[in-house]
Amino acid sequence: MFFLVENRRHFASDNNAGICPEAIAAIARWNTGHVPAYGSDSVTVKAQSIIQDIFETDCSSYFVFNGTAANSLAVGSFCDRQDAVLCHRYSHIETDECNAPGFLNPGLKVIAVEGTKGKIQPDLLNAKLAGSREIHASQPRVLSLTNTTELGTLYRPQEIGQLCELAKGRNVAVHVDGARFANAVASSRSSPAELSWKAGVDVLVFGGTKNGLAFGEAVIFFEKHASKRFLYRMKQAGQLASKLRFLAAQWLGILENGRWISYAEHANAMARRLNDLLRTIPSVEIPFPCEGNAVFAHLPEPVVTGLHRMGWRFYSDVGPGGGSRLMCSWDTTPEDVDQFGADIRRLCNDGYA
Repeated sequence: MFFLVENRRHFASDNNAGICPEAIAAIARWNTGHVPAYGSDSVTVKAQSIIQDIFETDCSSYFVFNGTAANSLAVGSFCDRQDAVLCHRYSHIETDECNAPGFLNPGLKVIAVEGTKGKIQPDLLNAKLAGSREIHASQPRVLSLTNTTELGTLYRPQEIGQLCELAKGRNVAVHVDGARFANAVASSRSSPAELSWKAGVDVLVFGGTKNGLAFGEAVIFFEKHASKRFLYRMKQAGQLASKLRFLAAQWLGILENGRWISYAEHANAMARRLNDLLRTIPSVEIPFPCEGNAVFAHLPEPVVTGLHRMGWRFYSDVGPGGGSRLMCSWDTTPEDVDQFGADIRRLCNDGYA
């Protein structure tokens, strides 16, 4: 049971954080007068143009409300009803989207692929690509990667490139669930282009909600032919906002001034601070490298219970073998990290471990 301490920042999810000031200011800035609806406005066009600049290519981008719809509609753009999407067994579309890909794309099947540390292994991917019986089995049409992964690890450009090469050799498109793509860019020190289309990615879901927006993800097609009918898909799925300028405005609020990357850098830095602190506590085990804004830790069960009673919120049943997932956000402070770490140390020292 959780006991909420009011006004405290927690480590349960970067979705729990508030809206960054730039997003609020941008909504207010463009909340004047009447403009065309459904994306035919100058604010949306300007946000799309900035995305092209950031990714250094003539891509097509669309703004939707949330990541579940973004991922489902993106992968479905490459699929017929008999097709399949390959993804890691701990990816969001496999574990946390209630088969939305299959619901929004009737007949579509999601097939899990194994891999250590949240990343698909090339040899295991190759086996899945080669192992489907024609007619009798759903045929892989999309490979879905998550960056950063659901276990807090990072795909680097060369790793993405290797997997893309295998996929493209089988005429399989590549999608990236980039709910935390900004954190991946910040961690890898690579450019957005190097982590996406230059490595072979066809479509990217560029996450905004976890990086300070109130709501909204950008679906970016690098293979523009696949996006020709995407607005129809958005409309049918209830994802085409009438006042689309307010989704787009938030993106302008964090893209024009580079705040999208500085917020991600900050969240990553707070995760590294927490990771380093926890590694000094003997009874805490860190199973995965900290390469984004997440820290995974195996905490003694009495310590988890004690932390919950003290009012801290975090998930303690995530990933292989259970364990606690500790997420840092754009607004996490060093004081938050230090206090949380001090409480863990005190509980361990008091015999809760």
